[in-house]
Amino acid sequence: MKASEVMNRHVFAATPVAAARDIARKLVENRISGMPVTDREGTVLGVVSEEDILRALMEQKNLGALTAEDIMSKNLAAVDSETSVEGVMQILHDEGILRVPVIDSGRLVGIISRADVIRAALDVDFMNYGQEPAPASLQRRASRTTAGKYPKRRSQARS
Repeated sequence: MKASEVMNRHVFAATPVAAARDIARKLVENRISGMPVTDREGTVLGVVSEEDILRALMEQKNLGALTAEDIMSKNLAAVDSETSVEGVMQILHDEGILRVPVIDSGRLVGIISRADVIRAALDVDFMNYGQEPAPASLQRRASRTTAGKYPKRRSQARS
């Protein structure tokens, strides 16, 4: 499975001049942990995460006076849309990050979070489980069992 198959195509991205306060509001309102910062052409320049916002708050900085460029992490990992999901998992794990931008021809095309990778793994297992036939012993047992043929409980049997 490829990154392009599990990525979120709907990505909130900030410009370098976006106010940190507005970015923080978007993160909270949309329950996301970070967002890429891109130029007008979609080239990823960095990422602003909850951690970046928290750091600014701990340093008692005014979020209204800061921009994305002021607080974003610049040395970021990114993956190509053709990267395998296993490769994405390895990057998320090795880099200790919660999300990774997906790029194609140098432009932002999506984002993958840890939850997206886990969801993809669960969906695959669920789909495989749902497609497997029940063991023959269970099929036979199910066909013999009908309503009203269950044994009575002891309390019901005495009355």
